[in-house]
Amino acid sequence: MTDSTPRPESNAAARAEAAATRRRWITFGEVLTVIAVIISALTFWSNWTQRNADQAQKTAEANKAAVHSATLVLTATNAGKRELALKPTSSVQSVQDQHIAFPTALGVTAADTTGEPRIDATWFEHALIKAREAAHLPDNSRGDAQLPVAITTRFLVDGDERTDVALYDVGYSVSSGFLGSHSVTLRGVALIARVKADTAQARLDARWSRILPHKQSTVASSGAD
Repeated sequence: MTDSTPRPESNAAARAEAAATRRRWITFGEVLTVIAVIISALTFWSNWTQRNADQAQKTAEANKAAVHSATLVLTATNAGKRELALKPTSSVQSVQDQHIAFPTALGVTAADTTGEPRIDATWFEHALIKAREAAHLPDNSRGDAQLPVAITTRFLVDGDERTDVALYDVGYSVSSGFLGSHSVTLRGVALIARVKADTAQARLDARWSRILPHKQSTVASSGAD
């Protein structure tokens, strides 16, 4: 008869093999757990980084919008007429009043507007034509000539009051009329530079001296109608 009773050494080997198998499974499970933790951490990091990037972008866009709304740029309508209506390019800005200064050499008194920002040719037409004659410029302008002005604007942005001081060129043309008369037609405005209030007139006069030759004569303020 064959003895089927397991030998002690066989039992020991089987137990050892079973223990080794369990250890392998435990090790594999631990590896899977570590991998899962790593994946979870990476996912959390990716989501956190994306949220921060989105928030930073929103903040940057909000700051850019705030700067844009606080920066005044004027544009003009009624081109080709003797009065330009001025308005901000941003719809969230509301002009309250303006102080418009002219080159000292013209001898023209500064103009103030309230609630209706504008530039009127009658404010400086006579003095400008005299200055052009003194500089021996043609009676009829070729293309658009430029008259620099310094515009101080008080305006509102979302209820907050702000002040802007800037140099603009007023585009104009001169045409001759009946019995040698001349008239000025306004074309538009162009932003030149933002300036400090205490240096605005000096910067304005310097620009005017570059536009018209230095041999121009000063036009007395009494001659500006």
